[in-house]
Amino acid sequence: MLLIPAIDLRQGRCVRLFQGDFDAETRYPHEPIELLEHYRSLGALWLHVVDLDGARDGAPANRQVIAALAARGGVRLQVGGGIRRSETIEELLSAGVQRVVIGSAAVQSPREVREWIGRFGPERICLALDVRLDEQGEPRVRTHGWREGGAQSLWDVLASYPHGSVRHVLCTDIARDGALAGPNCALYRTAVARFPDIAWQASGGVRDAGDLKALADVGVIAAVSGKALLERRITAEESRSFLPDASSPA
Repeated sequence: MLLIPAIDLRQGRCVRLFQGDFDAETRYPHEPIELLEHYRSLGALWLHVVDLDGARDGAPANRQVIAALAARGGVRLQVGGGIRRSETIEELLSAGVQRVVIGSAAVQSPREVREWIGRFGPERICLALDVRLDEQGEPRVRTHGWREGGAQSLWDVLASYPHGSVRHVLCTDIARDGALAGPNCALYRTAVARFPDIAWQASGGVRDAGDLKALADVGVIAAVSGKALLERRITAEESRSFLPDASSPA
């Protein structure tokens, strides 16, 4: 399983939100380029970048920062936040982004997103499906920066795509995001069992290396972590098992 460090951008700065609440922001002093270089030095192969302004407003707003990150090389970028037009996908891929993350559009415009997958290829498109569990424990998908939705389940949304068309899905348990409460392993275990052909990425709640091990045991192919890495709750030594490009300790 891969560990994919996350950088969340708001007005060009690195931040973290608590459960997607823009009024519950923690701003970090690190520059985005500085963080990329740090994670690359640890051995990261991928970096997950979220344009929070884009996720809220529906149009990417941190393109210059993202382009600068992509230009550094050495780490593949997976970028999301407000991507709802094919032209935006083209711009990001042309700028050097390796994979584009589609959130709200994947739920609201599945026919169009299916066309994008066919056009750009399943390896270049990742669906971001963010969920809150209802009273029955059913994962209900939220959209538009987690402020809307809830009618469709995670399983309903995936069923709207032809079998085998979707390769990558990033699933976030909103209640765990930024809370350092531990990941929802039961959710991901069910997801892997129901859709074994999908390369699942888990997000939300990772606290430490023990959580990474638990997610690996569940069968997800990657875990996205922001706060735990920013606050050094996972040490460089602990991360080596999940960063294939990491150097062996001296």
